[in-house]
Amino acid sequence: MEIIDRPSPNFGSRKGGWGIDLIVLHYTAMDSAEAALERLCDPETEVSSHYLIAKDGTLYRLVDEKHRAWHAGAGAWAGHDDVNSRSLGIELDNDGTCGFSEALMTTLEALLAEVLERHHLPAKAVIGHADMAPDRKQDPGPYFDWERLAAKGLSIWPEPAMRGEFLRDAAHFGYPVDAGEGPVLEAFRQRFRPFATGPLSVADEAMMAGLARQYPADVTERTARRTPTRPLHES
Repeated sequence: MEIIDRPSPNFGSRKGGWGIDLIVLHYTAMDSAEAALERLCDPETEVSSHYLIAKDGTLYRLVDEKHRAWHAGAGAWAGHDDVNSRSLGIELDNDGTCGFSEALMTTLEALLAEVLERHHLPAKAVIGHADMAPDRKQDPGPYFDWERLAAKGLSIWPEPAMRGEFLRDAAHFGYPVDAGEGPVLEAFRQRFRPFATGPLSVADEAMMAGLARQYPADVTERTARRTPTRPLHES
């Protein structure tokens, strides 16, 4: 897989001894990959990601994986904040109003397969920006095909379970439920029930219960993944 290096000055050291245990997907919300690259490489913006994939499938590396890119901002997953220190960020060239190109998705699949294998991560490690910051972010949005990734073992898709308690199950899966039911429901639907509307439903509760039972956040495992490695704005 060909990678074009486009180094960004916007990075630092991973804090707290974290190794990589998450991969966070974003959309750029910009008109072109080149415009996104300029922003992600501008020291005044103080934002970056490890990788950016253009609509034509071109893959850019902006920050080395050993460093802490500035892509996630405020938020949390599985009870831990400072997601930047424990994650890789991948920006996808998309404005959030349409589907993602086939060339982009093909490159993303190849990159995710490599990264998951290199860091010995399960498919549940791949999350969206909205998942870890549901009160303020919505990327990669309802047009992103999470089910396609799951079919290839590059993300997860639950089987609905017996109806549970929505926020309790959301916390068990990993969502930061302090954001409240509304933002968590919106983030969950964008990923697992795109374009669903209305109040919390039995279908929402059943699918979230399935996530909690089949893919629970394992805090012990995450803590064990801490390894010695060598503020904050977000895209």
